[in-house]
Amino acid sequence: MPAAADWVTLSEAVEILAAANVHFAPATIGAWARSGKLASIKLGGRRYVRRGEVRALIAAPRRVGAEHLQPGLFEDLP
Repeated sequence: MPAAADWVTLSEAVEILAAANVHFAPATIGAWARSGKLASIKLGGRRYVRRGEVRALIAAPRRVGAEHLQPGLFEDLP
C-alpha cells in the first residue's frame, strides 16, 4: 500500500501541475480520477490522487534519435 504522502488532494494536484505551467481545474483532475485515468481514493468525502501519476502528466516526452532507428524502416513511405 502506498504511503499517505503519495496521495494528494485535487487542489494539491492542480498546484503541482501549475508549478510546471500546466493549468487544469480541480474538477478536471477529479473527472480523470472518477473515469479511471488517474488512480484515486475517496476518504471523508475528499478525493485523493497519486502524486506520481500527477507528476507523470508533466514528464517530458521520450524521444528516440534517428541513429537508433532500424535501417530502412521508412524506405517504402512516399
